[in-house]
Amino acid sequence: MKAIRAVLLALLLSWVLPALALVAVPQLTGRVVDQTGTLSSGDVAQLTQTLADLERRKGSQIAVLIVPTTDGEAIEQFSLRVAEAWKIGRKKIDDGALLVVAKNDRRLRIEVGYGLEGALNDVTVKRIIDEIITPKFRSGDFAGGISAGVNRMIGLVNGEKLPEPAAPHWDKGSNFNPEDFNPFWLFFAFVVSSILRSTLGRLVGGVLTGVFVAGLAWFLLANVLLAVLAGILAAIFTMLIDFASSGSGGTSTGGWSGGSSSSGSSSWSSGSSSSDSGGFSGGGGSFGGGGASGSW
Repeated sequence: MKAIRAVLLALLLSWVLPALALVAVPQLTGRVVDQTGTLSSGDVAQLTQTLADLERRKGSQIAVLIVPTTDGEAIEQFSLRVAEAWKIGRKKIDDGALLVVAKNDRRLRIEVGYGLEGALNDVTVKRIIDEIITPKFRSGDFAGGISAGVNRMIGLVNGEKLPEPAAPHWDKGSNFNPEDFNPFWLFFAFVVSSILRSTLGRLVGGVLTGVFVAGLAWFLLANVLLAVLAGILAAIFTMLIDFASSGSGGTSTGGWSGGSSSSGSSSWSSGSSSSDSGGFSGGGGSFGGGGASGSW
C-alpha cells in the first residue's frame, strides 16, 4: 500500500510541478504587448493602428506578444496558452492570429485561429516566418521583421471571405463618430432653448427643448434610445436651470452658463469616454494549434 501511495504521489508531482513552473500568461493590455522594450513607442503605435484598422475593416484580430523567454517551455505550448487566454478573434468565427516572439530564446511562432486556417495555413505561415520575419531578426531589425510579417498576414486575411464586422455600439447605420462631435451643436442647442423659453415660457420651452435635442441626438447618433435619453435630460436641465436662475434673480444667460457644464457632462461624456478608453480585448475566438514556429 505504501508503495502504491508513493507511486501516486510521484505521478501527481510530475503533473503539478511543471504546471507551477510555467511562465504566467502576460496580461492583454493592447494589440501589441512588448515585455522586453524591443519596440519603440512609435513602433507600437504604428503597429497598433495597423491592427486596429484590420479589425475595423474585416473584424479579424491579430495581436503581437514579445517576451524575454518561455523559460524552457516549448513555444508552441506557450503561444497556445496565451491564445486560449486572450481569445483573439471573434467568437464562433475564430478569426484571430497571434505572433509570439521569445527574444532571448530566439524563437517565434504564429498561432492561427480556426477561422483563418484557410488564409494562414501552416505552410504559408511557415514561409512568412522563414522568408519575411527571421531574415530581419538576424540583422537586428525586430521592428521591421514584425511589421513586415504582420503586413503579410493582413494581406492574406484581406483576401479571405469573412462575416462583416458588427457596427460599433454607437453606429447603427450612420457614419457619425463620437470623436468627431463638434461642441458647436451643444452651444446651438443652448441658444435654441433660450429662445424657446423666453418666447413660450418655462414649461413649454423646456418640453420643446427636449424634443429639439432628441431630434438632434438622433440625427447625430442614429440611436433612438440615446436620443430619447438626451431629450429628457435636456428638458429636465432646462426647467431646473430656469428655476435656479429665477430663484437667485440671475438672468437667463447666467442660468445657461451653469447649465452648460451640467448638460455637457451628462449628455455627451459617455460616448467620448467609451471612444477614448483605448481598451482592447479578445472577441472570444478559439484556437486549435494551427500555425508554425521558427528560429533565427
